[in-house]
Amino acid sequence: MQVQRLHILTWWCLFLLLLAPLLVLVWRIAHQQLGPEPAEYLVHYLGQWALYGLLVTLAVTPVNMAVRRLRLVRYRRMLGLWCLFYAVLHALAYPIFMADWANIVDDLTERPYIIVGALALCVLLLLGITSPRSMVRKLGARWKVLHRSIYLALALVLLHVWWQVRSDYSEALLYTVLALILMLFRRDWLMRTLFSRRARS
Repeated sequence: MQVQRLHILTWWCLFLLLLAPLLVLVWRIAHQQLGPEPAEYLVHYLGQWALYGLLVTLAVTPVNMAVRRLRLVRYRRMLGLWCLFYAVLHALAYPIFMADWANIVDDLTERPYIIVGALALCVLLLLGITSPRSMVRKLGARWKVLHRSIYLALALVLLHVWWQVRSDYSEALLYTVLALILMLFRRDWLMRTLFSRRARS
């Protein structure tokens, strides 16, 4: 019973933590604190939190292997769905607040970063749709194969970020380095080597 209560408490704490960026954004909108380019700030802010969510979701496996008693895997689905939520808001904010509707079709077909961003969103939507336990049972072994496409989503998102860089590459480089570190630590052989050595020491 105590374990169950701890699980529920942790779930709600994570839920509120993931909701917090949206609440902060609403507060800034209400107090007109989005800077000189509010539309651009809004789209960028939502895109950033979608990427943060994606990186955190990918970090669950290595962190869970490092500290098994945390049992973080049970919260991975929620993290992934929040990532999708911010990605959808990011995708909706662009045509609503920034795009010129007279040229929206040209934007979608001629700007590479929009195309790869849209493709990344499609992958995330597919993962979100197939995330319920009922879909896991229905797809069986194919579910794990399908959900490895999260790596494709990450690659597309990073390309989406890099294609928008004008002068300062530091932010894009930081995201890429973090992604590469996560990919390295998600390799089974590395995790087994690290933690088998820890167990023997």
